[in-house]
Amino acid sequence: MEIFNPEIAVANIGPLLAGLLMTIELTLVVISLSLVFALVVALAGMSRVTPLRWLVISYIEVIRGTPLLLQLVYVYYVLPEIGIRLNSFIAGVIALTLNYSAYISEVYRGGIQAIGSGQHDAAAALGMGRWTAMRLIILPQAIRIVVPTLGNYFISLFKDTALCSVVSIQEVVFTAQILASRNFQYFTLYTVVGIMYFVVSFPAARLVGYLERLTKRDFRARVAQFPGSPDKATGAS
Repeated sequence: MEIFNPEIAVANIGPLLAGLLMTIELTLVVISLSLVFALVVALAGMSRVTPLRWLVISYIEVIRGTPLLLQLVYVYYVLPEIGIRLNSFIAGVIALTLNYSAYISEVYRGGIQAIGSGQHDAAAALGMGRWTAMRLIILPQAIRIVVPTLGNYFISLFKDTALCSVVSIQEVVFTAQILASRNFQYFTLYTVVGIMYFVVSFPAARLVGYLERLTKRDFRARVAQFPGSPDKATGAS
């Protein structure tokens, strides 16, 4: 008995590629929205307005404390019971965006807090307000720090879109499920899907690794410019 059937793989490559394109489209839409919304959440969480901070904390803890699969089901199947009906793609985008924004906001917050207090003091000495300093000085440095981590979230999101099959989004896993239910070629179809995920994820992971090394080299170069820096003090290259 032939386990992997090349003829079935070739015959179904068109629908699977269409599903892969849907997966990539969903990933790009969600990561674009999440990067923006997460920044708003991070800044709100660092606000001096106490109710706003507690609202952000509550949102993040709820997202962290519940599985993504439940969040997808809740948005698509539960919200219609209170009159909010969304098509599958919009529901998937909303659930994934809410989930990833919560986690990415913590990445932003960590990057912002990693910027030394001297940067804030220098901005204040130049007469900049808190938010002006944040926009012009702090955020550009913080974003450079968190770029590698954001890249890893991008890869994770690409794989997590497979969960959207539960709300009938015709991404690549959902497509494979439909095709396999017709011809029972589960091994062949899911192997092809696995290869597709790897072909996209592996180069993306290598790119993230390159960005991480580039960021570290840039940081060391900047530190080395200052006399008495740790690298010079220890004689490290």
